Amino acid sequence: MTTPARHGERRSLPVPDGLDGTRLDQAVSRLFGLSRTAAAALVESGDAAVDGVTRHKSDRVTAGAWLEVVLPAPVAAPVVIAQPVDGLRVEYADEDIVVVDKPVGVAAHPSPGWTGPTVLAGLAAAGHTIATSGAAERQGIVHRLDVGTSGLMVVAKSEHAYSVLKRAFKEREVDKRYHAVVQGHLDPLRGTIDAPIDRHPTHDYRWAVVSGGKPSVTHYETVEAFPAASLVDIRLETGRTHQIRVHFSALRHPCVGDLTYGADPTLAARLGLTRQWLHARALSFLHPRTAEEVRFHSDYPDDLKRALAVLGD
Repeated sequence: MTTPARHGERRSLPVPDGLDGTRLDQAVSRLFGLSRTAAAALVESGDAAVDGVTRHKSDRVTAGAWLEVVLPAPVAAPVVIAQPVDGLRVEYADEDIVVVDKPVGVAAHPSPGWTGPTVLAGLAAAGHTIATSGAAERQGIVHRLDVGTSGLMVVAKSEHAYSVLKRAFKEREVDKRYHAVVQGHLDPLRGTIDAPIDRHPTHDYRWAVVSGGKPSVTHYETVEAFPAASLVDIRLETGRTHQIRVHFSALRHPCVGDLTYGADPTLAARLGLTRQWLHARALSFLHPRTAEEVRFHSDYPDDLKRALAVLGD
């Protein structure tokens, strides 16, 4: 049932059997196609009710209960405006792809609430035309790096490249290598972390290892051990949001400087870090046009080099 509402569209329907026992914000997210964050905000604002009663976002719903929500008016997607980005380096470009070395503090694409620089804006300013495939605000984007993570990204310039690369990432045919400095010493020194990831059950904007989450696999090998931390080479088999940060935090070895996921602020301050020590070090894949393998490598940025030097003293 759909009826007009004063500040949005009012919708109501029974909770299906498949969502019996799920959190209210999760049920709203799945039923109405909202992000978990947007669904939680809607519930907290009082715009969701179960059998006529407003509930907390973490309350569980039961099959058959009547769920009523007031959906917010659609928000226009952020527009990509050409803007030079300091430190954004183009490592390679042709008619199909552009590979960039992204500095810290730069998002992959525009998003609601983000007013800082983006890779797409930087590429537009440099004269690169990007594929139009994908959502309006992230056209050409086939994978992403966190704002606080530096390193290599490939962006599709042609529609053909977008289609081929999206499939390659989905099928795990792209070799993504990261270097991270994590707290303490890993035991064993090399191994595989196979643990499902989903949104954190109680903290917005965070992710966690949770039962029933999406399959997530991280392979790692210790490169060098320091008294307080370890430099680790990482190969991602999957590409979940915050995957490396979440997996190593779950092992109680968070990335140094990653205060969001439990890193020691005293150690971060001693190393002069204001972000997680995490860098997309290497990227290799089959070129979407020629099917020949292409490989790219990125050196550590200055802040990560300085932190390593302090650890080694």
